[in-house]
Amino acid sequence: LGRVKNIRSVIKETFIQSKQMGKRENKSINFEGRVCFDLLFVLLREYKLRSYTLNSVSYHFLQEQKEDVQHSIISDLQAGTPQTRRRLAVYCLKDAYLPLKLLDKLMCFVNYMEMARVTGVSLGCLLTRGQQIKVMSQLLRKTREMNFIIPTYQGGQQDDQFEGATVIEPMKGYYADPIATLDFSSLYPSIMMAHNLCYTTLLNPQTISKLDLSPEQYSKTPCGNFFLKSSLRKGLLPEILENLLSARKQAKNDLKKETDEFKKKVLDGRQLALKISANSVYGFTGKRESVENKS
Repeated sequence: LGRVKNIRSVIKETFIQSKQMGKRENKSINFEGRVCFDLLFVLLREYKLRSYTLNSVSYHFLQEQKEDVQHSIISDLQAGTPQTRRRLAVYCLKDAYLPLKLLDKLMCFVNYMEMARVTGVSLGCLLTRGQQIKVMSQLLRKTREMNFIIPTYQGGQQDDQFEGATVIEPMKGYYADPIATLDFSSLYPSIMMAHNLCYTTLLNPQTISKLDLSPEQYSKTPCGNFFLKSSLRKGLLPEILENLLSARKQAKNDLKKETDEFKKKVLDGRQLALKISANSVYGFTGKRESVENKS
């Protein structure tokens, strides 16, 4: 099945587990030089639906459905008249073009291609892995560029969870006067960039004393951690975030100027991939086990 000769394609049973999809049993097949893009994985990751059958998904997004042909009568239709075989052909055609219409409607392939381009992660991994590998891939590229080495930490299973951000419930009701809402643009990335929060800038009191740093050269967080200021050395994570956010701003500007519909879809997919990638960096820092150790 692959493009490389003399390599046999083998079907293997695999298990996929993530917070979005839970634990699912699946079958994978290798075909070198080709990409298997499973629309079902995209739907499971991105949408919460009551049913994920092709018929149900097509009706939800396209208001179209498959031909009503039961599996038990397919042989009879094939062996029947030209009219019954025509019905069977329409059934097969709809099964083929409904996934293509869904891909176009949801812009799945465009968005995932742009995410792969931004993060340096293959399409296969984007469909079957979580958010951490995207950040790790960017971090590895940056560390190689800056001559850093990332240590591999073998940790045990951690059951404790970090406390999430405070969510204030809205005061529901009818308001005669207009209500203004404020949204902090890229809140967590902005905080990390402003205070130069990174593994490479984290200090302990012994290091501060050894390097004879003055209080103006580092910042102290409310929980008592110290970080070197960017005027002395910019951290890898803030630099990655700056690149992602500036690239997203450029993509959004290009999107406003673009007139070609397909190129507009590509640019919109790019800016969305950049946004998701930037917002994933903060959560990645809370992971206590190396991504490689989970592979």
